[in-house]
Amino acid sequence: MMEEVHAHAGAVYLLSADRRVLEMAVIAGLPRSFAAPWERVPMTARIPVADAVRERRLVWVGGEEEMARRYPRVAVVLPYPFALAALPVATGSTVYGGVFLTWPGTRPAELSEREREQLAAACDRLALRLERGAGPRPSAPHQPEPAAAPAVGGVAGSLGALEAVRMAGRLPYGLCSLDAHGRVGFVNPAAAELLGVPADRLLGTPLWAAVPWLNDPVYEDRYRAALLSQHTASFVALRPPGEWLSFRLYPSRNGVSVRIGLARGMSGAGRAGAEADAGAGRAPAETPSRLVTIAQVLSLAGALTEAAGVQDVVQLVADEIAPTLGSQALVLLGSRAGRMHVLGHRGYPDPYVVERFDGMPLTEHTPGTQVLRTGVPAFLESAEQLEHLYPVRQATPDGFAAWAYLPLIASGRPVGTWVLAYARPHPFPAEERAVLTSLAGLVAQALDRALLFDAKHRLAHGLQEALLPHSLPSLPGIEAAARYLPATRGMDIGGDFYDLVPVEGMAAAVIGDVQGHNVTAAGLMGQIRTAVRAYTAVGQMPEEVMRRTNRLLIDLGSDLFASCLYLRIDPARRRAVLARAGHPPPLLRRPDGRVRVLDLAGGPLLGIDASAAYPASEVDLSPGSLLVLYTDGLVESPGVDFEDALADLGRRLGQAGDLPLDALADALVRHVANAEERIDDIALLLLRTRDG
Repeated sequence: MMEEVHAHAGAVYLLSADRRVLEMAVIAGLPRSFAAPWERVPMTARIPVADAVRERRLVWVGGEEEMARRYPRVAVVLPYPFALAALPVATGSTVYGGVFLTWPGTRPAELSEREREQLAAACDRLALRLERGAGPRPSAPHQPEPAAAPAVGGVAGSLGALEAVRMAGRLPYGLCSLDAHGRVGFVNPAAAELLGVPADRLLGTPLWAAVPWLNDPVYEDRYRAALLSQHTASFVALRPPGEWLSFRLYPSRNGVSVRIGLARGMSGAGRAGAEADAGAGRAPAETPSRLVTIAQVLSLAGALTEAAGVQDVVQLVADEIAPTLGSQALVLLGSRAGRMHVLGHRGYPDPYVVERFDGMPLTEHTPGTQVLRTGVPAFLESAEQLEHLYPVRQATPDGFAAWAYLPLIASGRPVGTWVLAYARPHPFPAEERAVLTSLAGLVAQALDRALLFDAKHRLAHGLQEALLPHSLPSLPGIEAAARYLPATRGMDIGGDFYDLVPVEGMAAAVIGDVQGHNVTAAGLMGQIRTAVRAYTAVGQMPEEVMRRTNRLLIDLGSDLFASCLYLRIDPARRRAVLARAGHPPPLLRRPDGRVRVLDLAGGPLLGIDASAAYPASEVDLSPGSLLVLYTDGLVESPGVDFEDALADLGRRLGQAGDLPLDALADALVRHVANAEERIDDIALLLLRTRDG
């Protein structure tokens, strides 16, 4: 198959017995270590061979930028110029596995019709052979790495080969040959001398393993880049104590030839800058050795999974990515209703420079709108290039000199654009473009989750606000204040509720807590609150309101329970009648400052027993008396005894009880409002009687 289409590497995968995993059965043309991350591929994975098998179609990736855009997980590990085709191995009725093949990045960007036919026919032939041999299949054995090729100097019987060895030995610069696994198959005396390792210790050993000061992933990466892309690559390395050597790699389909020499004028250069410049073909400069290391990518991916909202993503990208890439500013753009929206930005001294683009129609001809519409990245290396391609930007300078506009695509759809701005003109070589596009894939996934999180957050707050009273009514003889704090875990929504209802010269108050901190709990809370209002409006007494509400909750068939405290205050008669369903007891502060816990009789939680009774209790309320109704989130916390917490609440109420009610409410919730984490919702309702 490889020979027919002139591919330089390929691999065959077979489906596991449970048909959930693709297992690599054989690989050719590349070291198996190159494909180590994909030895076993889940069928659900977003990589080419899994897509090809799952969707039973040819998957073609024409180059590094397309790979970075469509398959960032592959591009991050292999950010080199190469093309790839993946196909299923299947008959009409059975899928056996898949195949991928790779080509150097210099080949045409599209497969010809003839190549497609040849690949499809080869896969069909392979599927038929597998069908004939169908049956229980043991796990694919590990394919051993082939032994190193013998040194050229050891080949006998060939006058031409011997003369080639003699000629290489006379050259003043070093030469060595590496096989597809990086092992030395030939080395001339000059190379052994430059490397400082005897030739017999080099032969048959990977170069970076035999030479201690070359044991750096950066150097092996240049070899991988050359072998996979079939492009000449180079780097410089410091031979201790202070001699710089240059390495130039000339790849072929079966290995790499390396020329080694002294790198002149490098004694004062930093190793990192020299490596980067040599790899990019530039003079030494103050640039990092690699844009992003594998460790940085893994760290970034882990950090992005922790970003909750959009602003978290913006901050993380600003703190951890932009400095690594040498960028001085960034913007995250999104779209809504055909207009561009600025989701966040960092690094711009004047925020208006960015925010003036918020709300711009996507039909405008600017790089931001263009990338949002098309999903194609734009790399603008200078202000002149920007002004030439987008004349409208001449009227809106932002003070920067180069820009990368990267589409953020998640699950095959655009979610935004990531803009990186540079203070000076900045070239974007192919490898850097691939890295940036790969990173954009990670940022896109995080941004997609963050947009969904923010949308749910807005929904939660909107629902909570709709279900709780917007304000408390002004009632004769009663002052009231309330507070609600959602749990910091989950969706910032819960089942805690309160209400205050006027009833013919009196007031009815209710506070309750439905299990859970989610939309279901909030919805049930809304139904309970509505039911209590309805039963109150028809004049039901407290014990009857609780009994009917309990019956309603059971009739709704919900699996959730609720605690509740309901009371009716008659200011004229200076008394209150209370009914309780498994709820924490209220506190009563007398005008003289004494605080009492009203541990009244009550019934079980609502929603448990359809025949439960909820006896009412009567409490005297002289003018200036203060009732404190609350949910358990105010007094319960891990490791704290409930009785101790309740006593502490009583002490604080006794000390601050003469404050205006709003100030008192703030004082009572302050210690939990400032906590970094609240595991439960908190509702608080304060009622104070007064004359008149």
